[in-house]
Amino acid sequence: MFNGSRKYSPLPSSPSSSRTSSSSSSSSSSSSLLLAAPRRSPRALQHHSSLLSQYSSLLESYTEGEIRQLISALVERYSQAMNSGGHELPLFPRSGSRRKRARARHKPCALKELEVSVSELGLGYESDETVLFRYCSGTCEAAVRSYDLSLKSMRSKKRIKKEKVRARPCCRPLAYDDDVSFLDAYNRYYTVNELSAKECGCV
Repeated sequence: MFNGSRKYSPLPSSPSSSRTSSSSSSSSSSSSLLLAAPRRSPRALQHHSSLLSQYSSLLESYTEGEIRQLISALVERYSQAMNSGGHELPLFPRSGSRRKRARARHKPCALKELEVSVSELGLGYESDETVLFRYCSGTCEAAVRSYDLSLKSMRSKKRIKKEKVRARPCCRPLAYDDDVSFLDAYNRYYTVNELSAKECGCV
């Protein structure tokens, strides 16, 4: 029969007093080691502190006027997001929108059209009649020739200084549509030639 008050130890040869003292000393030494061991900061806190230091050094390089402009731009963007029903502040544009803007910037030269009033043409006529205004839009990166490259090099070397030259082709009309006739607000009849583009190209 076993005695219920008997205590068992992993070191049966040691007396009970030594067991108690050794256990207490081991527990105190382990607790002192736990207290003395330095705690490792979480990775998220390290990343957060590094971001704060980067932003603080970045803001120190700005002037007071530039900081005010930055704050006003952030406030305006926040108000636009709230008015459009958004619940978060889009500080950085998404990669998808950047790709869309890149594709929009590199669209080839093409003919487009827009229905406008005669008064919106900016030619000085007052009329509510609408016309179909065709225009040229797009880039001409694929149409760069040796002339454009050489002209750009001459400008960078300041061999060409005073002349206003363009060192890349531009999307412009190659031909124009038929003449446009209309009545103004005073029932006077006008005809405008070379108003809308008929064909576009890189020139």
